[in-house]
Amino acid sequence: GNPLVNAMCVGILRHEDLRRATAGGVGNVLMLVGADTGRDGIHGASGLASRTFEDDRELRPTVQVGNPFLEKVLIEACLEAAQNEHVVGIQDLGAAGLTSASMEAAANSNSGLEMDVAKVPRRETGMTPYEVMLSESQERMLIVVHEGHEVEVASIFDRWDLRSDIIGHVTDDGNANILDDGQPSAYVPVALLTDAPLYRLDGVKPEWIDDLQSVDLSTIPLPSRSPESILKMLLATPNIASKEWVYRQYDHQVQTNTVIGPGGDAAVLRVKGTNKGIALTTDGNGRYCYLDPYVGGMMIVAEACRNLACVGAEPIALTDCLNFGNPEKPEIYYQLENCIRGLADASRAFDAPVISGNVSLYNESQGTGVYPTPVIGALGLMDDVSQRTGIGFQESGEVVVLLGQDSLQSVPNDLAGSEFLERVHDMVAGKPELDLSLEVRVQNTCRRLVREGVINSAHDCSDGGLLVTLAESCISGGIGLAIQEPIPGRWDAAFFGERQSRIVISLPRTQMSHLSEMCAAENAPWCEIGTVGGDSLTAGTMLSVSIDTVKKAWKNGLETALRPAS
Repeated sequence: GNPLVNAMCVGILRHEDLRRATAGGVGNVLMLVGADTGRDGIHGASGLASRTFEDDRELRPTVQVGNPFLEKVLIEACLEAAQNEHVVGIQDLGAAGLTSASMEAAANSNSGLEMDVAKVPRRETGMTPYEVMLSESQERMLIVVHEGHEVEVASIFDRWDLRSDIIGHVTDDGNANILDDGQPSAYVPVALLTDAPLYRLDGVKPEWIDDLQSVDLSTIPLPSRSPESILKMLLATPNIASKEWVYRQYDHQVQTNTVIGPGGDAAVLRVKGTNKGIALTTDGNGRYCYLDPYVGGMMIVAEACRNLACVGAEPIALTDCLNFGNPEKPEIYYQLENCIRGLADASRAFDAPVISGNVSLYNESQGTGVYPTPVIGALGLMDDVSQRTGIGFQESGEVVVLLGQDSLQSVPNDLAGSEFLERVHDMVAGKPELDLSLEVRVQNTCRRLVREGVINSAHDCSDGGLLVTLAESCISGGIGLAIQEPIPGRWDAAFFGERQSRIVISLPRTQMSHLSEMCAAENAPWCEIGTVGGDSLTAGTMLSVSIDTVKKAWKNGLETALRPAS
């Protein structure tokens, strides 16, 4: 099948500099800026992005190729143009190209437009109006300019060596009049294209959900492998291993705003000229949503917001990408609608609205859909960027505490949907569980602990479970940890279960009274689990592994997995 790549982009601007994707003002001109238009990208994101190409190999050439340098030049030029008072609106050309960009801009202003496709610069001959309007060639923007000020605005793009062409103007009749060298090519009401009817299908709960949720995880035998062996294996899996192989290929210190870089729970950037900071994170887990689409949807939002809490940030907005199979199949539609319900309910619980997003549907290979995988991007705000924590333990003697649980007592269902269960037992089973009320209390407690300087580190307990989380904090801090014994219940569930609403924190012994008071005030459970020190991660006679050993597994896992077979 095709790889699915989800990316989040966040920009910062002053309120007074905001420009909208509008095309208002009768007579105002439509200016197309950037790259020439070609056939590349026709039916790209709008028609083919979710196909397997198994039966459509002739359509492969339609996939567009980007030019990052030209894109950067276009961005800078548009930022300069946005400061000009005669720029009415700015709209990027994405899926469906000029069709989508122009119609959305007109709809946002309750206006119409007239456009002549013959005026669109092309790099290929013989293109039809249909192809010009649907081309998804990259690095293009639609600028709406006050009539009579075209030359002034065009001069901005001239300075950046970018082409700009007048291709039409705004009308007041609410219709899109598309011409080809002055001859009528299409005439349609804008509302007909933008106010589509709601496509509601009937979802049917897949039989496998009840079957998999009813699996008694207490009957699974304890692993024959040691905790150390399993820990190293999990740390090297692509879902958990360090992603440095990816992010080291780009300088994440560009513009000198980075306070906490990639590799932790959330990245933190300062907002220059203020004390504020913003925190960014993305999260997703298809196994949870496969087992329970509604609860899985809530869990993804909860983890994203938990990551923000770990650095001291308050979640203020979410974006999503919904990666699913064919929604025309009743069981896939059931997954889609229930995941969305879960996302919505969780976003309300954290008072973090979903302000943007997209979908990638029909993702199948040989008739089998991908796991239902909503990916959430979360944005958090910090009033004082100096009040923050990272994931790494800081100094010998620190107390390590688990927020969200009053003991290390586990239950077999903690293994539901876990990385451990899939990797060790080749199973995806169990019933994922989430207590949203507890989650909110734990996050509020962590955020307060960070902001008041009580704790030295905080790390979200998620993929791989508690032992993986502790190992990552040891790796980041370059220091070991002695876990208290005994471990009650099943050690595999205690070490590798993925019970939700938990955060590992470290703090000086002198701050324990403050911790106790704050947790009591928020009604957040907690338990002490160990002491920082040495160069190994230990748990009595059950586990003893050097930090260098686990670091090697974690650091090299992704690159090893992606290395072509010899």
